Parts: sequence; structure tokens; C-alpha cells
Amino acid sequence: MYNELLKIGDFTLYSYGLMMGLGIICAILLTEYRAGRNGLKADAIFYLAVWGVIGGFAGSKLLYFITELPQIIKNPSIILNFSEGFVVYGAIIGGIAGGAIYLRIAGLPFLPYFDLVMPSVALAQGIGRIGCFLAGCCYGRETDAWYGIVFPHSDIAPEGVKLIPTQLFSSILDFFHFGILIVIGRKAKKNGIVGACYLLFYGLGRFAVEQLRDDPRGNIGFLSTSQFISLFWIFIGAGLLLWTKIKGSTIQKQV
Repeated sequence: MYNELLKIGDFTLYSYGLMMGLGIICAILLTEYRAGRNGLKADAIFYLAVWGVIGGFAGSKLLYFITELPQIIKNPSIILNFSEGFVVYGAIIGGIAGGAIYLRIAGLPFLPYFDLVMPSVALAQGIGRIGCFLAGCCYGRETDAWYGIVFPHSDIAPEGVKLIPTQLFSSILDFFHFGILIVIGRKAKKNGIVGACYLLFYGLGRFAVEQLRDDPRGNIGFLSTSQFISLFWIFIGAGLLLWTKIKGSTIQKQV
């Protein structure tokens, strides 16, 4: 809708990139603030974020390449396009993997920092989805409902027809997800509960929103690729939540 916010010569500021950057900055600042309040090392958050962002970028591009493999075989130059083609699930998986590698190197425990970071990830996703809306990607099916959105001009979404604003639905769910995780984090008695709830809730929400989307994306049988991954996300989240309640370690310090 309004993807190109500013253009100076060869430089273009895109709304999607701006909102993603804003989401990452907010996530880092919030995590640093909450780290001290939860007895964790605030000075480790910057490096954790760097590793997470690098891993997230790599994971999002890799999963995109996998889902678009037939098109890449036809046109290999797609691989060289670094400004488009990102898959959120790949970013989450890669980000968690990158963060885990850093924590391993730094000798810090995984689950307490996993719990600390994931609410901020949900916040960043909520902000980032606004960028999706402005860019016109990840759009929904046509609708006659009052909440339908018309894109007057877009390089991605169909123009001139009312579409379900799945990007905004996702953003609202992400912000709600963020708030719920913060509340759970204040009440949790064992490490891993917040992270497990993130996986479980995000998987459920993403599966539901995918039913409303109509943009081109990969499919596995009658499910979209993201819905297929969501099933594993839900299973892993529920399994981790059960494990933490039975055998998880007790949180030592939480203010």
C-alpha cells in the first residue's frame, strides 16, 4: 500500500524494512530492561540479539528457498534478491538456533533466556506485521465484510477489491500474545514455561490466520507450508510445557 516511504537517489526506505527494524530495536530494549528485573545478564542481550538476527535472517531465507525451490530452479537469480523473500517460521527457527549457539559459547543457560526473549519476539512480530500491511504482502481472501481493506495501489496485493486484512489480524494476535506471555512470565515457577507457551500459542494463532490468507505460498497437501509447520510447533510447545511442569528446573530469581 505504502511500501516506499522515502526515496533519495538510489536509496529507498521501505515501510516493511522500517517496521522490522523498529520491531527489533523495541525487542532488544525491552529484553535488556527485563533481564535485570529477572536476575539475568543485561549486557549479554546485545550479543544474543546479534546472533539471533543473523540466524533469523539466514533461517528465513533458507526456508523461503526451500518453499520456492521449483521457481528457483527455473530462475536461479531469485537467490540473489536479498530484499524480498522471507518466511517468518524460518526466521524464528534460525533466530532460536543462533541465540542457542551464542548462549552455549557464553556458558549461559538456554531456558531462562529463552523465556526472557520470546515475549519480545512476539512484540517485534506485531510491529513487523504492520510493515507487511503497508507493503501489501501476506494479504487475505476477498471479502464483503465491513472490515475488508482495499489496496488502491500495490505491487503485491490485488488492487481495487476488499481483502481480509490478515496482516492486521496477525499483528493484533501478536500484541495480545506478547501481553499474555508477560503475564505468564510473572507467574511462572519453572524455566521453559514462557518459551513453551510462545510456541504453542503462536502455532495455534498462525494456523488460524493462514485459513484467511490468499497470497501465493507453498502447500503441503491441503495445508499451507506454514500450517504444516504450525502443527509441529503446537506439538513441540505442548510437549515442552508438559516437560517443564514435570521435570523443569525451578526459577531461582524473578523480581
